Amino acid sequence: MPPRLLRHVFNLWPPFLFTGIHVTRLAADWRSAEVELRMRPWNRNYVGTHFGGSLFAMTDPFWMILVMRALGPDYLVWDKAGEISFVKPGRGTVRCRFDLDTAVIEALKAAAADGSRVLRWFDCPVFDASGDVVAQVRKQLYVRLKPRARPAA
Repeated sequence: MPPRLLRHVFNLWPPFLFTGIHVTRLAADWRSAEVELRMRPWNRNYVGTHFGGSLFAMTDPFWMILVMRALGPDYLVWDKAGEISFVKPGRGTVRCRFDLDTAVIEALKAAAADGSRVLRWFDCPVFDASGDVVAQVRKQLYVRLKPRARPAA
C-alpha cells in the first residue's frame, strides 16, 4: 500500500479517528511521518488534559512501519516494548514527528546480517503548540533477518 493511501486509511481507522489522532504526513520514501492529536471532549482525562493512552497511541505504529518499509521484506520487524514519560500537561493539539535516518537502517542491517535478533530503542517527543515537550515516548523494535533471506554459511 503506498504511503499516501496508508495515511488516509490511518485517518479513517476507528482507533485513530475516534481519539482525535490524525496522520498529517507520511513520506513517499517511508523515512518520516508526522502525527497530531487534537483535543476532544472524549480524549480528555479527569483533569482536562490529554489522556495518556491517546498520547501513547498516537506514536504506536510509526517506528515499526517506517523501519519495516525501509528494511524491506527480508526482515521481521516487531514492536517489543514501549515507555512513556509525561513531562507536562498536554492541552490543545499536540504533535510528534518520526525521522528515520539512513545510518540507522544500515546499522540495523549490519547487526542483523548473521540472523541475530536486534533490539533498538527509538525516541519520539510529543510537543504542544508552543513547542514544549509534553511527553517522551520510547519504542523498542525487534529486528531480525528472515531465515530464507540469510546468506548461506
